[in-house]
Amino acid sequence: MTRMNRRQILAGSALGGAAALAMPAVARAQEKVSWRMQALWDGGTTPFEFEKRFVERVAALTDGQFEIKLFSAGQIVPANQAFDAVRGGAFQMMKTFDGYEAGKIPAFAFTSTIPFGFPEPDQYEAWFYELGGLEMAREAYGKAGLFYIAPTVYGQEPIHSKVRMETIADMAGKKGRFVGLASAVMSDLGVAVTPMATAEVYSALEKGLIDFADRGDLTANFEAGLADVAQYIILPGVHQPTTATSYVANNAAYESLPDSFKAALAVAAREISGSLRQHILVEDSKVIEKYRDKGVEIIHLDADDVVSAREKAVASWKKATKDDPLATKIVDSQTAFMHALGLI
Repeated sequence: MTRMNRRQILAGSALGGAAALAMPAVARAQEKVSWRMQALWDGGTTPFEFEKRFVERVAALTDGQFEIKLFSAGQIVPANQAFDAVRGGAFQMMKTFDGYEAGKIPAFAFTSTIPFGFPEPDQYEAWFYELGGLEMAREAYGKAGLFYIAPTVYGQEPIHSKVRMETIADMAGKKGRFVGLASAVMSDLGVAVTPMATAEVYSALEKGLIDFADRGDLTANFEAGLADVAQYIILPGVHQPTTATSYVANNAAYESLPDSFKAALAVAAREISGSLRQHILVEDSKVIEKYRDKGVEIIHLDADDVVSAREKAVASWKKATKDDPLATKIVDSQTAFMHALGLI
């Protein structure tokens, strides 16, 4: 009887070992991980819907073993506190716009958007993935105890104006709303810059407190009613020709992930970057006709005018580095690429 039980035990062990080998590697080697992520956008907006796709994609790539619970902007902490909250471990991940923290970390001014910089999102994304931009962004965040996963890169934000402006020189002396690095660059070009919250742009245009403004993408601005208070749209949006928002994680939380989960974050992030950009491209082509139906005139700046202003903006970029070595390295890398592309 004893011998028989021993055989059964050995047989059971063999079967157990075979079963363990037959299990998916993810299930054997990795326990389920649950994170919390606060988005940059309010719930119900198009970008927030794409963040839903991001967390769903991460789950799919990890056979459901990596779950990210998504919160809208301000749902866990106010948006301006997210940076410190993720760094402190209050939650593991955020979607952010690096420019918000550029006052503390100058490099962030150039990993978010470059006024008069890359006119095409593919050029900006190529800088991140092909020319070391990703590594430089990670170096900047690493000093703050955070890990930069990847950018979401998309196209221009337009300028909405109450006055007709056909050249960049026409903007000089007029009152314009801009934020971040765009404030400095547009100010250097003679604009009387008035920073203000996004929510205040509509009323400021309506009351004539400003002549023109940056706010958001064409579709979002139409939904906010800007077609009713500004009869001109100036394209391209030279102050923000391309944009990068970013997926950022607490460094300790990120380093504790298995490599396959890290890869899932990177893959999902790059997929969302392309899909959101293409969605915005299609929606912008539709909404421009809605602006025209409301009597808004679309004004296109001359390409040579933009190139000339870009060359002037280079001095503003260099000044915005504040002689920070990493910020200077980033600007030098970006301008070298622009030279190679024939942009400057």
